[in-house]
Amino acid sequence: EALDIITVSDELRNSSNLDSCGGPAYISALTGAVPTSANIEYYAKIVKQNSLRRNLARIASQILADTYNDGVDARSLVEETERKIYELTDENSGSSYKAVKEIIPQTVDFIEKLFHSKESYTGVPTGFDKLDNLTSGFQKSEFIVIGARPSIGKTALALSMAAYMAIHKQIRVGFFTLEMPDTQLVQRLLSIEARVNSQKLRTGMLNNADFRDITEACSRIYEAPLYIEDTPNMKLLDLRAVARRMKSKQDIQILFVDYLTLISAEKADMPRHEQIAEVSRSLKTLARELDIPVVALSQVRRETEGKRPGLADLRESGSLEQDADVVILLHRERDNESSQDSEGAAAVVTELIIAKQRNGPVDTIQLAFIPKFTKFESLSRDNP
Repeated sequence: EALDIITVSDELRNSSNLDSCGGPAYISALTGAVPTSANIEYYAKIVKQNSLRRNLARIASQILADTYNDGVDARSLVEETERKIYELTDENSGSSYKAVKEIIPQTVDFIEKLFHSKESYTGVPTGFDKLDNLTSGFQKSEFIVIGARPSIGKTALALSMAAYMAIHKQIRVGFFTLEMPDTQLVQRLLSIEARVNSQKLRTGMLNNADFRDITEACSRIYEAPLYIEDTPNMKLLDLRAVARRMKSKQDIQILFVDYLTLISAEKADMPRHEQIAEVSRSLKTLARELDIPVVALSQVRRETEGKRPGLADLRESGSLEQDADVVILLHRERDNESSQDSEGAAAVVTELIIAKQRNGPVDTIQLAFIPKFTKFESLSRDNP
């Protein structure tokens, strides 16, 4: 919320701390700022809340008076009380339902646009044809979870997707990296885009050709509409606030969160599974509010080490399995088959398991993970 004398005084009054802080007079002395129209939304909420409280108090007083009136039938009193409470609730909740005849024209219009569109996919393309064919891209308002054991490549997959979207398709991407600082993330992005060994890049053991490739990659990344937030131990409400600003100011079309279990719930004393459930529900709501896909990374249970993970293996909360519109799980055998990418780089075959898709089929596809570039690509044998 906006911070000024009105909102601060209201918060202190609600917590019964206003008098102990010196009252409104002292609060007003703390700042020379005056209320402005910029905060009118917050003021309106305060007025609405106080109006609701006054109406409740009025109804309660009337009910109490009628209760002691022997001339009023008890059953009629209950019915009248229900009516008044319903009217008050209806006034303050607003009407959000629609008749199907209102929805049909919008739906037909959407289908007609798809019919005449030359775009291959209706959502945000990931850069992996087999995945995009199954999902038609990541769809607006969808909450997508990518799960895997550590070191299987959750971040590498998310960053490979983000690089394709932002650099090669100029799609506006928001990326929350709670596990590593933004400089390390960009180093990995450079390794992906320049195809330079990530270990050589970290140690600076580069040759002239590597440096030339990095310089060229830098110019491409520099122009990419990619926006990175790297605050560690980020609170859930802070994440939502930053995401809204990204949407408002940069008009991001997709949001990545790396990774979900590092987000701090507001109530730290809650059991861990309840915290994760709160984060999961909140990210699902955020996807619908901003009308963009939200892709969150998550670990899977330790028991799945060396085994193919399933939906029930998402770590610490069954809410992820329930809330997600799409669940993608990564699996790689320790002695997995090796392959090569289109330029002959050593790659390891990794299964990408679409374990849940609310509006489409589930399936398993194979991608090539290239360890030295920490990136995913389509398998060479899948290329035409």
